[in-house]
Amino acid sequence: MTEKIDMNERMEAMAGEIPGVMKALMGLHSEVVKDGALSAKTKEIMMVGIAVALRCEYCLWKHVPEAVKMGATREEIMEAVSTAIVMAGGPAVAYGSVVVLKILDELDV
Repeated sequence: MTEKIDMNERMEAMAGEIPGVMKALMGLHSEVVKDGALSAKTKEIMMVGIAVALRCEYCLWKHVPEAVKMGATREEIMEAVSTAIVMAGGPAVAYGSVVVLKILDELDV
């Protein structure tokens, strides 16, 4: 497992390298995450579950803290992990138990 990653910092660095692509990606992210039929918080929690199922540790370093900032509780985030486990099996258990719990513990949530 990698050390604690500040994905916002890394994404800013990437924007310096490929500004057009990153501007488009961040525009899409902003559009998707805003409140709609689902709240922004719910969408961030969904992204945590998807990141666990896809085994994207770096995604988790972005979306777990974002979900917490939006008011997601540890219990809500872990329920998203549980849905990922149903969909992705054993590898989702590994990412949920190692990566997500580490991030939540570091955030003291």
